[in-house]
Amino acid sequence: MPRYLTEQDIADFRAELCRVATERFARFGYEGVTMRQLADALGCSPKTPYRYFKDKADILATVRAQAFAGFADALEKAASGATDPLDRGRRTSEAYIAFALKNPHAYRIMFDIDAPIDETHPELAPQAERAARYITKGAESLAEAGVIDVDAKMFGWGMWAMLHGTVMLHQSGMLKHGPGYGTLLPFVARLMIKGATKNAPREAPRETKGKRK
Repeated sequence: MPRYLTEQDIADFRAELCRVATERFARFGYEGVTMRQLADALGCSPKTPYRYFKDKADILATVRAQAFAGFADALEKAASGATDPLDRGRRTSEAYIAFALKNPHAYRIMFDIDAPIDETHPELAPQAERAARYITKGAESLAEAGVIDVDAKMFGWGMWAMLHGTVMLHQSGMLKHGPGYGTLLPFVARLMIKGATKNAPREAPRETKGKRK
């Protein structure tokens, strides 16, 4: 007689499947992972994962949504209670790096997977937007406080690009040939803040050859 699965059994299997899928997607990319491989890793029938998720795309969207949610939680927790915008920015930046280093697989499936973030999955787009909004809104606080005198949206995206670049350089081992991320991050952040003050020369942002089409 088949064993009756409790709600906890179902939750535990889904969690383990998501854990395995996160690691596999991060290591091999979306195309490099199959439902059969996930089932083999879990020691179950190839049909079992389909009882919990519609297909591979559904699993990817679910684990990405979970990753973005955990990421946003970490940023919000780090900045909680900070009243000075510079201190809040520092805390947020440190939390960003800490999350990426502690959860490298989650970080990679958020930002290194060529899959759309749209409305096809009810949780993915809102959680991705929540994380993105929290990163960039710190620049708005800096502008409101008079710390920077540039386009806050552009500055926020610039800070994000700097943080992501630092993470990728560290994860690829390139920072072994230069300063550690703990030295590089505050140095570049200070340069950006200094360049965005009222005395800095102004230049309108220009599109490059790598612009999005």
